[in-house]
Amino acid sequence: MDNKFQFDFRTTQEIIKKIGFIDSFKGKWKTITREENIYLKELKKIATIQSIGSSTRIEGATLSNEEVATLIENLEINKLETRDEQEAIGYYEVLEVILGSYEDIELKESNIFNLHNLLLKFSGKDSSHRGKYKKLSNKVVATYPGGEQRVIFNTTDPFLVPKEMESLLVWYNRQINEGIMHPLLCIGGFVYEFLSIHPFQDGNGRLSRLLTSLLMLQSEYDFIQYISFEHQIESTKKRYYQVLMDAQQHRGTEEETIDQWVLYFLDCLEVLIKKLEKKYETFNSIGPYLNSRQKEVVAFITKAQPVKVGDIARALEGYTIHSIRKDLQYLYQEGVIDRLGKGKGVVYFLSPSENEEN
Repeated sequence: MDNKFQFDFRTTQEIIKKIGFIDSFKGKWKTITREENIYLKELKKIATIQSIGSSTRIEGATLSNEEVATLIENLEINKLETRDEQEAIGYYEVLEVILGSYEDIELKESNIFNLHNLLLKFSGKDSSHRGKYKKLSNKVVATYPGGEQRVIFNTTDPFLVPKEMESLLVWYNRQINEGIMHPLLCIGGFVYEFLSIHPFQDGNGRLSRLLTSLLMLQSEYDFIQYISFEHQIESTKKRYYQVLMDAQQHRGTEEETIDQWVLYFLDCLEVLIKKLEKKYETFNSIGPYLNSRQKEVVAFITKAQPVKVGDIARALEGYTIHSIRKDLQYLYQEGVIDRLGKGKGVVYFLSPSENEEN
């Protein structure tokens, strides 16, 4: 693997610059996410839907993001009739596992098998080979708009897959655990090699993108869950396939280098960061998100301030006092309202900044 990172001076300098930019944002984003707020939850929800839609469409599925969102909201496992629906929900379930448990998912063969098995869980046609290395040769095939397919490159022969996957896993874990190579280079290298091996009969592309999120999160690039990496690949699919094809031309020789693949990978992260910054700034500029009940609470406080919890509960009869207390806590944390007093004597009123805007 190491020989594939023999880059020329100019490329090396460009890579260093890009990594510096990404790592700088990594630190900045950690500060932003110290206090989880509703903006971040909304960004994560949007990114999840985009990731599912984009990653399955890259492989030829046709579900739009809106259709994916509707499918998840009205999920009935027994009614996943089409392959597109089965692939979307499989992707959703693996992504949920990764986002919820990435710290506990060690990068080893058994866990990769488990993730692949879950990815294809709902597809009856894949039952014979899910969670198992391929038995038949396969190729990386690009599906273009209109249904046209082109072979991008040939992959590792089935009988060599276990050995090559073992070598890849040993290489990656050693690099990360011993701090030999920068994590972003390790992740880029791992994904390239995984795609080159193409260890499973089907689902390799989707699993490679899920593993990208897993490894990014494990290396503390937490922002990856709030913006869709898969959507960026879908948007640049032509270049994605081209850089893979260019490197693959010299597969298995001393001339095989992944400089253009690494630059592509880092470029995607740079674009994602800029998009995420813009999205977060937009959310912040319009103030905190309020649901309909919270808007009613704010409207009542505006009209009758200062008020107590009991005043609000009597005025808004359709809501429990428990819900109103939660709303008041949220509105206070978001700076919409302020409060004075203690215990039963606490009164609430609009914060000075909100009064100025009104």
